[in-house]
Amino acid sequence: MRRIRAAAVGAVTLSFALTVAACGGGSSGTEGSNEQPQSLTYWASNQGANLEVDKKVLQPELDKFEKETGIKVKLEVVPWGDLLNRILTATTSGQGPDVLNIGNTWSASLQASGALLPWDAKNFEAIGGRDRFVESALGSTGVQGQDPAAVPLYSMAYALYYNKKMFADAGIEKPPATWQELAETGKKLSKDGKWGLGAEGSNLSNNIHQVFVLAQQHGADFFTPDGKADFTSDGAVAAVKQYVDLMAKDKIVAPGNAEYAQNQSLSDFAKDKTAMVLWQTASATFKTQGMDDDEWGVAPAPVQSGVPGPGKATNSMVAGINMAVFKNTKNIDGAKKFVKFMTSDEEQVVLNKAYGSIPPVKAAQQDPAFSAPALAVLRDTLATSATALPQVPEESQFETVVGTAVKELFADAAAGRAVTTASVRAKLEKAQQQMPKK
Repeated sequence: MRRIRAAAVGAVTLSFALTVAACGGGSSGTEGSNEQPQSLTYWASNQGANLEVDKKVLQPELDKFEKETGIKVKLEVVPWGDLLNRILTATTSGQGPDVLNIGNTWSASLQASGALLPWDAKNFEAIGGRDRFVESALGSTGVQGQDPAAVPLYSMAYALYYNKKMFADAGIEKPPATWQELAETGKKLSKDGKWGLGAEGSNLSNNIHQVFVLAQQHGADFFTPDGKADFTSDGAVAAVKQYVDLMAKDKIVAPGNAEYAQNQSLSDFAKDKTAMVLWQTASATFKTQGMDDDEWGVAPAPVQSGVPGPGKATNSMVAGINMAVFKNTKNIDGAKKFVKFMTSDEEQVVLNKAYGSIPPVKAAQQDPAFSAPALAVLRDTLATSATALPQVPEESQFETVVGTAVKELFADAAAGRAVTTASVRAKLEKAQQQMPKK
């Protein structure tokens, strides 16, 4: 997800309820009706620097859609801090929008509610076919083996952004490629009130994204192959400890970052306070912070050794935004037309250029706009070394409970309390106990 926010903690109770209900496979039923064929409601996620930026990007496109189809789209841009809770409330009340954006990591959890339209072969055909989309993006649209709960809209990946001036001032010639190199480079940069690496220690989703990738590199996952929580494996514990140790042991992350959750690390980066940050498609945000494109560089996110690739060389989760339709919409035909419009080759170029993301539509990726060096790194990462987060119904709870455990460990590190393998395991054991029992 772009412009990451902590998942709403209040949503976890609703998530548990949905998961329990979904043990029977979720609700089933027919598609919505066409009682209101001339209107749609659309909840868009906050992709730009603020909500007003999103309205300026999206409204001209919605006006274009209305001119083409006669269907008026009522837009609401929902902040990330509210989005999951709003969606979960809508799935239980039945009072949701017609079309909405969802973080792709939530696809399986929301799929389990039974509230979203399944994208079977017939529905994919209505928007031009499944094969128009990049396969890695389709991997984050729901549980494998089931019809997707959504279709990809914007794709992102993590990369290492570095401040060229700070690197030059420290005599550092190239960005680090491994975690050991990152720690060594960060120590050279962490002095005189400046720091090597920025982090968002109170951002639950970002915490999950980072430790998930590290777990992959340690040959571990946070779920067993049959979907049961497995938070205390040696690899998972090592991953969490390695991430928190960037502050606790390596001391290349400022203690104050333990409280960051609203993109403050990007602001520090733009103000030459922090030399590196691991982030998704950050270029548009840097521009709003006053940075010129030639002030920063981008490199693949670190691996343990060697070069990025599949398996233990994974260096990003498959990030992005999906577009879904509430199954009880009163304009099912219009909703499909709107999804077709938003995922058309032309609109994919317009929208992803505006947000600095990568089109998940193959043809749109060929536009020269997505060949710039910064975007090329992200595109290559998605194609060769990114892995989707576990597509299980309990994914949103996983983000909350493990993300909170990492947040608490960062708080310990900031306060000078020891972060040991035992203390990490204890936090993860507590998190696993909070997961619903299957």
